[in-house]
Amino acid sequence: MSDSTIPVNSLQRHITSLKDALISGTSHIIESGHYVLGPHVSRFEHAFADYCGTSECIAVANGTDALELALKAMGVTAADQVAVTANAAMYGTGAVLACAAQPLFVDVNPDDATLDPQSLLQVLSNHKPRAVIVTHLYGRLARIDEITQICRQHGVAIVEDCAQAHGARLHGRVAGSFGDIAAFSFYPTKNLGALGDGGAIVTSNKHAGQRARQLRQYGWSAKYTNSLPGGRNSRLDEIQAQILLTMLPLLDGWNARRRDIANRYSNAISNPRITVPAIAGEEYVGHLYVVRCEQRDALREHLAQRHIQTDIHYPIPDHRQPCHNGAYAGIYLPVTERLAATALTLPCFPELSDSEVERVIEACNQF
Repeated sequence: MSDSTIPVNSLQRHITSLKDALISGTSHIIESGHYVLGPHVSRFEHAFADYCGTSECIAVANGTDALELALKAMGVTAADQVAVTANAAMYGTGAVLACAAQPLFVDVNPDDATLDPQSLLQVLSNHKPRAVIVTHLYGRLARIDEITQICRQHGVAIVEDCAQAHGARLHGRVAGSFGDIAAFSFYPTKNLGALGDGGAIVTSNKHAGQRARQLRQYGWSAKYTNSLPGGRNSRLDEIQAQILLTMLPLLDGWNARRRDIANRYSNAISNPRITVPAIAGEEYVGHLYVVRCEQRDALREHLAQRHIQTDIHYPIPDHRQPCHNGAYAGIYLPVTERLAATALTLPCFPELSDSEVERVIEACNQF
């Protein structure tokens, strides 16, 4: 990548200004002799629960484990079905399958790619899932008020997938506080990202929180006493917890910058061949800025020639993934499949310069 190339994301830029604080905050942990599930993890759990507006936070090894253990904490077993969208790279579907449960695929809204409440109603008219995974895709809250009303009427638990939506807000509430339980990822590219893997489960359901806490460590009720089936070794380490504690106070500022860049794109990209997301407020935290284009490959090549990186989130819907060996060949999700063929991600991260934003806008308008 040349010096003039605009990256889709740059962790190097993101961390440079934090380097001294991160080194200072973690050096004493190396000398402490306590590296996993120690005082820094506990401090982060309390801080992140307060941030999300929940009573419980259970730190785990990664976001995928967080989703799986959240489902299990809500009682999902092999006898159950779970409603899930099919446009987020198998993360939700993979968690359902890890519980040996059956995914029920739900189509998405054409304008924001989040779960379509009407499609969910159609699924619920024929099935009785134990839970629905509501993914706040690209950093934009799903239509959570409508979804919550539907799920409460049908007695279905809500598991929020907040891996891309740290800090998204609606009606004064924060992503992770709307459903029964929620899962977060702290992969380095996330809005709140560690310098390695990490994840968390948040909930205000004390029983579910206790189950999740046991499940992250073998299902123990006491040391070496495995009381809950389905437990695993999924623990956050002390160094990553301290890194997240250092970054958490900066999250809202980073989100505001991401949202500003995204809204500048949506205001200024004016090309009939490119469909841009709607202008957004705090319900969107700009994790990814995804446009739609019927000539996606041509647009991608056009931008690459102008040294602008892009990516595709996501090219293959879950129900079309080869790992299923055709098990879902009879399922058709028209909106999901169309969006998978047209989605293109443009650069959007807090350290993107104003001049780089203008270059992206100009290049898109020249296509």
